[in-house]
Amino acid sequence: MGKVSIQQFKKDFVKEFEQLYAYSYDEGTPREQFLALGEVIRNYYMDNWKQTISDYKTNETKQIFYFSMEFLPGRMLKSNLLNLDVLKTVQDGLKELGLNLDEVSRGEADPALGNGGLGRLASCFMDSIASTGLAGHGNGIRYQYGLFKQKFIDGYQIELPENWLRNGNVWEVRKENKAVIVRFGGQVYLEPDEAGRLYPRYENTQNILAVPYDVPQVGYKNGVVNNLRLWSAEIPYGEEYLFRTEEERDAVNQITEVLYPDDSNYEGRLLRLRQEYFFSSAGVQSVIRYFKILDEDWSLLPDKIGIHINDTHPALVVPELMRILIDEEGLTWNQAWEITKKTISYTNHTILQEAMERWPVDMMAHLLPRIYQIIVEINHRHIEKKLPLYGEELTYRTAIIDHDQIKMANLAIIGSHSINGVAKLHTNILINETLHDFYLMYPNKFNNKTNGITQRRWVQLSNPALTELLDDTIGTDWKCNPEELILLKAHADDKTVLDRLETVKLENKKRFAAYVKKEMGIEIDPTAIFDVQIKRLHAYKRQLLNVLHILERYNRIKDNPDIALPKRVFIFGAKAAPSYHYAKQIIKLINAVAEMVNNDPEIRDLIKVVFVENYGVSLAELIIPAADISEQISLAGKEASGTSNMKLMANGAVTMATMDGATIEIHDAVGKDNIYIFGLKNEEVQKYYQTQSYHSRTIYEGNASVKRVLNMLIDGSIPGIFNEGQDIFDSLVKFNDEYFLLKDFDSYINAQTQADIDFLGRDKWNKMALLNIAHSGPFSSDYTILRYADEIWKIEPQVDDATPIYSKVKPAE
Repeated sequence: MGKVSIQQFKKDFVKEFEQLYAYSYDEGTPREQFLALGEVIRNYYMDNWKQTISDYKTNETKQIFYFSMEFLPGRMLKSNLLNLDVLKTVQDGLKELGLNLDEVSRGEADPALGNGGLGRLASCFMDSIASTGLAGHGNGIRYQYGLFKQKFIDGYQIELPENWLRNGNVWEVRKENKAVIVRFGGQVYLEPDEAGRLYPRYENTQNILAVPYDVPQVGYKNGVVNNLRLWSAEIPYGEEYLFRTEEERDAVNQITEVLYPDDSNYEGRLLRLRQEYFFSSAGVQSVIRYFKILDEDWSLLPDKIGIHINDTHPALVVPELMRILIDEEGLTWNQAWEITKKTISYTNHTILQEAMERWPVDMMAHLLPRIYQIIVEINHRHIEKKLPLYGEELTYRTAIIDHDQIKMANLAIIGSHSINGVAKLHTNILINETLHDFYLMYPNKFNNKTNGITQRRWVQLSNPALTELLDDTIGTDWKCNPEELILLKAHADDKTVLDRLETVKLENKKRFAAYVKKEMGIEIDPTAIFDVQIKRLHAYKRQLLNVLHILERYNRIKDNPDIALPKRVFIFGAKAAPSYHYAKQIIKLINAVAEMVNNDPEIRDLIKVVFVENYGVSLAELIIPAADISEQISLAGKEASGTSNMKLMANGAVTMATMDGATIEIHDAVGKDNIYIFGLKNEEVQKYYQTQSYHSRTIYEGNASVKRVLNMLIDGSIPGIFNEGQDIFDSLVKFNDEYFLLKDFDSYINAQTQADIDFLGRDKWNKMALLNIAHSGPFSSDYTILRYADEIWKIEPQVDDATPIYSKVKPAE
């Protein structure tokens, strides 16, 4: 795409709007203006999209296909404008037309195609793969409703459907000519052909049409446009008569209707398994169809194709690829198995053994009979091969099928050539504890790839004022090579820069305060500490510890109304899974505490609690630039990596954290004086587990502050939480506090007290914020992806040396 002038853009936009709506653009709604603008931008990148795909095919470039159950792209308009290098052109052009880009962009729905860090990581990776000039594409599900829309009613989380596709998706292109059939249920029989080779014969299967919708992934100023393919489930053409009842038709629609159906019952779990196989099978079929166009020998498949599975949700890629190679292409088992292992790589995101995905044997056998047969054979051959080498005990611990359960992580490990963790600590725990048995068998498969974020969205787009400050202070090279942010360190004692940084933060805080006032009716002081915890609501992430601190602080103020404390606003953003009862109780508690604290005149606004509804990417873009403190307080050894820690750091928030996940690497980067570390370390946690010597009741009985705070949960101090308070109290005292909140309580309070002191010294705080920004560059997902490309996928950037991203830079892990 050539450079577009403001005049040309205005002409294109007005013409497109009038062709769509047959009235003047200034009469349109923001939604209509966005749709017209989207069509204009599509036209700007379409040639590049077509050329990129054509070049890969012509050059037979090895391509990576990144399979993920979740993608959380956020609104794509501004990202596309930035990466096409027309952001300012469009901004100025709309202004001349009397429109505002921010208002127009709000006409775009925020697609909730993920639940949290897993999906956001996948989208950062899609951006980085294109921006570093790599040949890589995404593969997922086009959920009609995505994750639920969260509402609070009387403090309780209520889940509502969020139909983000109500008005269509301007970026997607439906590709009916690329549709494939995915087969469920029925019976399968193996019958010999004339040569005696066994082939499957299917009966009574339910065939579902998988239709791809392709969404462009625009690279940063380099002309590359890769693809994110999202699959939608439909009734096959001409087979409507087979789906006679409304119930049968609904069953098809449900496959791609909702992200994460309620898995508290059999039907919900069955639907989830259908979803996983649906997009895994469709994606593999699509990849194989592309390879066959190349007309190469099957042994070259791993040289032309790489399939990466993001967590175990796409692990059925392993038996599905085997199915196609054996059943449809006639390869022997050994040929197919070698190709499959060399083609597939796997990222593990789970430390907790109990959280590893498993499926009942009878469910798999009933829903996917041929896939089940193949899994049984993979398991049989694994055991047969490893028994003489490792003995019964170790071999059977690594079996895929155990106690009538199919272990998906085991399947992914055995069927791939690379297994990576997502932070140094996480990978070490996998190697030494969670997956130690597999490490003994396959030491060369294991590696670490610490997660990253894209500064394009999380700084350039989310925080334009900070971007301008950085450009003025250190130049613009950091936008292409984020490690250049380290140059900011030279200005750590520059009062002018520090004051300007404080002004940038204050303006961002005012922006968020205005949102809170408008949407929630709560007045918050922008000069207060904005203390932010934004992530999934889960017990191990310990939002509850944050609440206990709020209650402890509340008690201190009530005891001493004249206490000298800086004002603090506690900001939460989190959704709980619909069937996660305990997490939903914590949400109710947070909202009850907010109601109590925010309306107590004796607190004098020293504490405010804000729990934003329906947290997602767009709200994160508002909250993160306004944050002063980044809460990363999971129990050490439980968080795989975290990425909100990196986003908040890049925007000048100071981290309050345990030594867990990638926060350890943030600590190592910024130094102990620019981060608040508290609590148990992983080795101390493990020692408690081994000795079973942790007794939370002893802490409750012996620590007056802990006892007072916990008693508030059950003595009526907090209105409206009688049942929730008792259950939470019991989890901490009666059931021995699974995540050691009480053990870390005093250390946490001490760290928070130090943060109060430091915040009052404005130059010191601003210097800490600046140094966090300066050291955030290595956590760019561009570098993470270049390490995946170099060490796992064995691919190189396809753009020349003129590309803005410094593709030769590969910082060591």
